[in-house]
Parts: sequence; structure tokens; C-alpha cells
Amino acid sequence: MARPLLKDHALFRSCDLDEARERVAAVFCPHRLETLGARSLFDACHHHLPGQKLSLNYIEYGAKTLIAPGELGGFYLLQIPLEGGAEITNGRETYLSTPDRAAILNPHLPTRMTWEEGTRQVLVQVSRRAMQDHLAGLLGGPSDRPLTFDGPLDLSAGPGAALRRLVMWLVAEADAGSPPIGPGLMARQIESTVLSGLLEARHDHAAQLARVRAAPRPRHLRLAEGYIEAHLDQPITIEEVAQAAGISPRGLQMAFREHRGTSPLGFWREARLARAHADLLSAPPGTRVTDIALRWGFTHFGRFSELYRARYGLCPRDALRR
Repeated sequence: MARPLLKDHALFRSCDLDEARERVAAVFCPHRLETLGARSLFDACHHHLPGQKLSLNYIEYGAKTLIAPGELGGFYLLQIPLEGGAEITNGRETYLSTPDRAAILNPHLPTRMTWEEGTRQVLVQVSRRAMQDHLAGLLGGPSDRPLTFDGPLDLSAGPGAALRRLVMWLVAEADAGSPPIGPGLMARQIESTVLSGLLEARHDHAAQLARVRAAPRPRHLRLAEGYIEAHLDQPITIEEVAQAAGISPRGLQMAFREHRGTSPLGFWREARLARAHADLLSAPPGTRVTDIALRWGFTHFGRFSELYRARYGLCPRDALRR
């Protein structure tokens, strides 16, 4: 039998249907729960690691199970099957979710699911408000309609594969005794990266996001980004960037938040990570990870590794080997 994940964060294990329904509902929402196959196979467990904007979960039911919560209300739910699969209905869409196709459930549409016998899943529960706020930060203002994801997410390639690697790394870190989400600046950054990864999936705001990203940048933002990119291998301050751009530090912060959905130093960090990533993938034999990290101003190697894993879904040493 496969080993459950998030083992140090177990909420319950039970063969009692009513207990399982109540315990899962306490984390998610009230729902209908029924077995459709052999009742004797029902053996539910739920492991749960809470963060600030999202939570990581591992759930299995054993038996073939009907789950009908209606509208989730306060959260989006990413479901990544490890074994088995589920038939998902969310609003008017119905599709199969498998280890190659994740489900993203919209909170404002009614949901009904049938989990096949033996299905095991990792679930990422994302606060609806946090998701909408994150989208608003990227768009430069709140949207006039709820964010709605479209159909299953392909986990075999592209953004879906990257998001799956990131989520499974978070789970692995938790199982290694170092929960990567929760309080702290690093944890908040990692959680925001997961939200950004979700926005790479198909949804009804994709065209709007693309227009914002392609929109002409104000002159002071172009000057600021040019200054940052010219000093990626050097320590810089917000005041220095603001002076180079001819704008106040507060105005600089607002410009980056409106047009880039991040801070000036966040942009600087991401640009350095991108340069380090390119160097790792093209490095000649004999190159060390520490050499590349130092080249781009990362002097704390453990933090560099954590940031790199959160952004690219693998550790720097594995990228270097590729």
C-alpha cells in the first residue's frame, strides 16, 4: 500500500462514513458523501497543513465515493490525483481527472465528484479572497467578475507540470520536517508563487492578463527596470532605483505593484533567479552551484535553494545536472 503524504499533519482516519463527512467538512465545507461501491472498502483519511493563503491536503476514501458539496463558497480547490481518478462536474463542465489531469474547482459554481475506488489525491485549498487579491495585483485593480478556471489542467507538460512539481516539493518538504507554508516572509512568497502558477492555467481572465503584461510601460518603470537589470550582480536599494528612475520610493513601489504585481526588490530577486536558472542549465562541466549563486548575489545558499525550488520546481543541483 502506498505511503500517505503529509503524515505528520494527520487529522483523522476512519471507516465511519458520518465521521469522515464531518471531519472533512470542518476543513472544507458541508457536503454530501456516499459510497457507490463496496461499503467495506471505505477507509477515509485526511491530512492537512494550513498556511496563510492556502492549505495542503492529502485525502483518500478507499471505496468508490460520491462527493457533492454544491458551491465551495470561500475557496478554490486544486486536486492532483496520485492514483485512481475522479469524474468532476463544476458548473456546466464535466471531465475526468487523472494523474495527468488535475481538477481546479471554482468556488462560485456547483460541484459534484465521483472518486474511483483506490483514489489518492493531494489537494491545494486556496482562499478565494487571496486568489482574487492576487489577480487584482497583477491586473492593477479588482476585476468585475469572479475568476473562473476552465476544464482540467494538463499535468504532463508546460505550466501544469511545473505547478505539480512545485506542489509535490511543498509536500516533500513538509514530510521532511520543514513545512514550507505558514507564517514568515519566505512562506508568504512561496504561497504567492503557487497562486501565480494557478493563473498560468486556462481561465476567463487570461486575455486580460496578457494585455496588461504586453501594455507599454511608463518611462519611470522602464528606467527602473533597466537600472535593476544592469545591477543584478550587485546589492541595490529602493532609494537607488527610485533616484535612477526619477521617482519617489513610494511612487516606485506603486508603479511596480500596478504594472508588475510585485515590488521592486521582488522584481530584482526574480530577475536574478532567472539569470541563475539560465546559467545552471548552460553551465560547463565542473561548475558549482555556489559559484552561480554568488555570481548573482545569493550569499545564503539555503535560501537560494528554497527560492529556486519554489520558482522552478526542482533544486539547483538537479538543474545543473540537466
